[in-house]
Amino acid sequence: MDTGLLTLRLLVGLLIAGHGVQKISTRLGGRGLDGGAREFRADGFRGGALTALAAGGGQIGSGLLLASGLLTPLAATGAIGVMTVALTVKWPNGLWVQNDGYEYPLVLIGAAAALAATGPGAWSLDAALGLDTYPLWWTALVLSAGVGSGLLTRLVLHRTPTA
Repeated sequence: MDTGLLTLRLLVGLLIAGHGVQKISTRLGGRGLDGGAREFRADGFRGGALTALAAGGGQIGSGLLLASGLLTPLAATGAIGVMTVALTVKWPNGLWVQNDGYEYPLVLIGAAAALAATGPGAWSLDAALGLDTYPLWWTALVLSAGVGSGLLTRLVLHRTPTA
């Protein structure tokens, strides 16, 4: 079980962190901070560079915490939050990724929630620090706070279309 949790944490955490790196730099195929700002503006968000920095930083931080298994509930909450915002952007396109849909963010939300439910496993920084036992009710809190923060971010930062 610990090998599976480690594999899941590394895959999901590093993908989320890499996605954040792309938003703020030219690494990993990113278009730099200007490109990240343009992407957010094109998706209807306010803030440009500041929004890209916040999103990229949130993805990098939550992804690295998740990958290392450190503060797993907090890491999962952050990952769920940023992926909820991504899901809202993709929502009009339907589920499937080949239509630019929300399939990918939904899978990452589910994986982060699963890690919150199972805990990070024995091969994690949480385990090394004795923080690897979280009650199951934390999963509901993590999911609620993550989805809630993502929806609040969308509400506050997304421009209302003009008629």
